[in-house]
Amino acid sequence: MSVTADRDFADWADILAFHWEAGVDVAIGEVPVDRFAESAAEPSRSRPPAPPVRDAGSTGAASGGPAGFAPSRPAPSRNQPARPAAPATPTLVTQPPDEAVMGAREAARAAASLDELKAILDGFEGCALKRTASRLVFADGNPAAKVMFVGEAPGRDEDQQGLPFVGRSGKLLDLMLASIGLDRTSAYIANVIPWRPPGNRTPTPQETAVCLPFIARQIELADPDILVCLGGPSAQALLGTTEGITRLRGRFMDYDTGTRTIRAIATFHPAYLLRTPLGKRFAWRDMLAVEALLAGKGGG
Repeated sequence: MSVTADRDFADWADILAFHWEAGVDVAIGEVPVDRFAESAAEPSRSRPPAPPVRDAGSTGAASGGPAGFAPSRPAPSRNQPARPAAPATPTLVTQPPDEAVMGAREAARAAASLDELKAILDGFEGCALKRTASRLVFADGNPAAKVMFVGEAPGRDEDQQGLPFVGRSGKLLDLMLASIGLDRTSAYIANVIPWRPPGNRTPTPQETAVCLPFIARQIELADPDILVCLGGPSAQALLGTTEGITRLRGRFMDYDTGTRTIRAIATFHPAYLLRTPLGKRFAWRDMLAVEALLAGKGGG
């Protein structure tokens, strides 16, 4: 039996979901096309021979040169008007990296509330990701909650709906919250990067640096008791570490919001858990640690 026939609906659904999360969201044909085979079957095309160059000293008939020679082009007249220049291609004006980061810091500091911060982000032009994203993905949940979850960047579903963690990863996050008695009315959810990178690619260090002042101000204004970093990039950006998520997860650390020090912990991103189910047992331990700290029984 063929490999295709052996696959069931769940297999194909997982394959489709994998490509969807990778940014492959448009099909250009009903069947796959082997472009290499097409190239091999295409007959080689030889270039037509170039006309011989006429010697400067050669002469020809009044109607042109000898057979086989192309007549020379007449010299341009002095009175002939100049051909208009082609219009210049418009280019996007971008700020130098240092100026963009400084502008982000000043803009973030100016926000006195979460609503003001969202409005400032809507008008901020210092991050190129805004030009390719459909909309700003600011936050979801309860800003007055005691625990705040921060991921890395929005995906396709989040970009379409304007809310963080609403795709397959979001459904898994909802289950993780429910496992310790939380939901989106008792948790606050955001991302380090509020705009979707094209094709769900990894944000560049420059993009992260520009967006970091905004998420730091967002955490300060929300003022949670516990900060949960979802995934290595979020933990590295917010906690100022270079350690990988495998070594970083499960340990409580201090996080300075600017007004007080709160407890922070890192765990695996739900998207990673979808790809690597064996990591769910470690994420479960991390969620239990958060539950214990919320109950005043942990955090050491």
